[in-house]
Amino acid sequence: MRRFLLVAVMCGAAAGARAADMPEYLRGSFTDGLSRIEVNWSGVYVGGQVARGAADMDFTNSTTDMMTRLVNNSSADTQFNVSQWPLLGKAHAPSNSAYGAFAGYNFQWSDVLIGIELNYSHGVFGSSSTGSQTRTVTSGNVTTNVIGLASGSMRVTDFGSLRVRGGYAVGSFLPYAFVGVGLGQADINRSVELVVRYDAPGVPSTFAPRMALTDNANSKFITGFAGGLGIDMMLYAGLFLRAEWEYLRFTSSVDTTVNTVRAGLGYKF
Repeated sequence: MRRFLLVAVMCGAAAGARAADMPEYLRGSFTDGLSRIEVNWSGVYVGGQVARGAADMDFTNSTTDMMTRLVNNSSADTQFNVSQWPLLGKAHAPSNSAYGAFAGYNFQWSDVLIGIELNYSHGVFGSSSTGSQTRTVTSGNVTTNVIGLASGSMRVTDFGSLRVRGGYAVGSFLPYAFVGVGLGQADINRSVELVVRYDAPGVPSTFAPRMALTDNANSKFITGFAGGLGIDMMLYAGLFLRAEWEYLRFTSSVDTTVNTVRAGLGYKF
């Protein structure tokens, strides 16, 4: 029995000596188990991006204020309520490309991240709408035709967001969501006109004095809401790749939404 115990102790000592002589990576595989990749996302970062998107513009009420000023206290508005006529409708801006940049700062606690970011893109998204309505009333032999006409166009040239984002780090990946303030610059052109025509049998049509109003606002600053989802993937050192979807809604005289998907490349210092 004593011989058996002596042999067991000697074998154990020899195995320990062999383990001590093993390379570091072999000894670690026996003692430490699987390792876990941890990426430090905290700090300042900057990057560039390209985007593809489209916009929807609602011109329905965009000229109501102008028509109200045009026909204020007139018989046309008293009798026909011209200022409330829905002259315009909705329009879809074709898809287009954009490019821009972003910069921000991340605060990280273990796997949880909260950050603030300024995001900017330059691209042209524009559309327009025109419309008219007519009301007719006959008194005796005279027919009065009241015609309201309107047109509107909008061209968004620059847009972006000041956002707060929250994410959860999973290895080299950082999925995140964000909300913030939408910022933009647009050219908005609107015009309204009221035509009153009198028709009577055997008599050429006559017209009341022309009434028209135009408003051209170029490079107008617009604001709204921003929200979206994205994912950053660390490639090497501080270099990371980004994929993102952003939704912007601007509440100007023309309600506008801009949806874009984008890819970016950034660097975290």
